[in-house]
Amino acid sequence: MNFYDLDAYDYELPASRIAQAPAVPRDSSRLLAWRVSEGKREHLSFRDIPNCLEPDDLLVLNDTRVLPARLWGSKAKSGARVEVLLLSPSTPDFRLWKALVRPGRRLPVGAEIQVGERTLSVVGREDGGIRVLCVGTGKDDVLAFLDREGEMPLPPYIKTRDFARDFSARESYQTVFALNDGSVAAPTASLHFTQDLLGRIKDRGVEVAWVTLHVGLGTFRPVKSQDIRDHHIHSEYCRVSSATEEAVRKCRRRRGRVVAGGTTVARTLESMAADGESERGLVRTGAMGTELFIYPGFAYKVVDALITNFHLPKSSLLMLVAAFVNDLIGGAGQEERALAAVRETYSLAISEEYRFFSFGDAMFIGK
Repeated sequence: MNFYDLDAYDYELPASRIAQAPAVPRDSSRLLAWRVSEGKREHLSFRDIPNCLEPDDLLVLNDTRVLPARLWGSKAKSGARVEVLLLSPSTPDFRLWKALVRPGRRLPVGAEIQVGERTLSVVGREDGGIRVLCVGTGKDDVLAFLDREGEMPLPPYIKTRDFARDFSARESYQTVFALNDGSVAAPTASLHFTQDLLGRIKDRGVEVAWVTLHVGLGTFRPVKSQDIRDHHIHSEYCRVSSATEEAVRKCRRRRGRVVAGGTTVARTLESMAADGESERGLVRTGAMGTELFIYPGFAYKVVDALITNFHLPKSSLLMLVAAFVNDLIGGAGQEERALAAVRETYSLAISEEYRFFSFGDAMFIGK
């Protein structure tokens, strides 16, 4: 099995296994706990996640907030229907945004899109069909506009469009600790957490820290290159605070594990990994646009355990998981074995009728 071959990350998933709505309550979703070194897999409830953690561990979560970034409008001249998915702000004041538009070929620079009472202007064009739109006059203005006219950008495999329009989607497709505006997709592993569950985790002696990664095109755009090394990850904003840097440092001192609460957290921590042998296992503070693409062969520097959902076939997130399992098994030379173990675990999850993708169940992966 060539672990650089895109087809190695393909698998058959019955449509009935794709979750169309979130579990209620959030922590009633299922959890497949996988101890990789032992080859042991347990079927639990997500509310059992504290039992997968150890006192002195550090759980890191992504505090990004999903925006209602999908807009429906019409061409100002012809009245033809237009779909807009805002991806990321091009300016700090949120006035200009990178976006995907449909039908893109009929929306050149200079075109105008009417959304409600507002006219959006196409002011630029980038590779990959991305347009640059003038959306408003500033951050507060744009956020108020999206709150009024936007809908939550649920993935296309969630077929219940009425749910996307419903106000309840704004809560269900948002973590309970969402804080910093900027994502156009949810950090889905974090959707399972409740405030009560976070309290139980802290009571166990586990510290909780925060990073920010605004989920955009880099996370959800499909991998199409047959050789996955040719795939390019679009830049996504990420940030590590001084408080989180210090929390990682303290975790290392007490010999705890750094547990990434989702693939976005894993990418952030590894993107911000400190340089130098003496700093190994630590992170640095600051913000950046990360284009880090993690696939088998990547050597993790910070993350010791991972909480994650079940990902789409041929997705960069599935490759990240395979890389993490490879790291736990032994790194270089074990890539094919690790990929086979991931495929076996996914087959088990399908046979055990786990729910997949954004609103689906979760895995805990540790050594």
